[in-house]
Amino acid sequence: MRFQSIASGSSGNCCYIGTGNTHVLVDTGISRKRTVEALKKLDLSLQDLDGIFLTHEHADHIAGLPMILKASEMPVYATRGTIRAILRSPKGKDLDPERFVEVEEDRPIQVGEFTVEPMKISHDAAQPVGYRLYGGGRKAAVCTDLGCYTDYTVQCLKDADVLLLEANHDVNMLQVGPYPYYLKQRILGQQGHLSNVSSGRLLAEVLNDHMQGIWLGHLSKENNLPELAFETVRVELLFGGAPYRPEDLPIRVASRSEPSELLEF
Repeated sequence: MRFQSIASGSSGNCCYIGTGNTHVLVDTGISRKRTVEALKKLDLSLQDLDGIFLTHEHADHIAGLPMILKASEMPVYATRGTIRAILRSPKGKDLDPERFVEVEEDRPIQVGEFTVEPMKISHDAAQPVGYRLYGGGRKAAVCTDLGCYTDYTVQCLKDADVLLLEANHDVNMLQVGPYPYYLKQRILGQQGHLSNVSSGRLLAEVLNDHMQGIWLGHLSKENNLPELAFETVRVELLFGGAPYRPEDLPIRVASRSEPSELLEF
């Protein structure tokens, strides 16, 4: 299996997951041009993709969708609530509903060599999900845009070989920052975004001996710093009782503007 975060942040999200014969994107929150350029570096084109999996309808996850669909025939997988919200939005007014394939939480769907299982997340969208992808005996998981986590979340993310996990904001930076009060409360709420501290605590519960890649993603441009997210998560792992030393873990911060290294596992 191969994994690459193409872009991750409040300004746009997209990642690639593939095998030898199956290639998919999770979210299309950046332009078609940037997506095509990233795929080209992987020796792929839009025509090589077997599908797009959308986590939810917010613009930073679907901004590039209309233009990508104009240049390809691939299906788009999303929950019923997400599909309806997209088709009602300005971005979706010219999209063909027949391009969408409905998925359900915790119900596996087969796409080529992948078995894909959507998972419930807590976010202020119509019917948001994260995704777990299984192929070749490996598991990759994408879990961002969640205001809180539960035992269910932990069970879904356990045993992943690769994980893209939200570390959206530093609570102190958010509280003293320029955002209006209502937006701060939204981000801090149960349907908002995961803080650096919460990200570290969740990660401590899902670590395993075969984890080969951990990306901290969806960082806020205004309320976080890559170095701060990285160190905060490491401190939580160090003092939170996790049976792993942070320096031995493959933790990286996903960039908002540049593709990560391609991980083959």
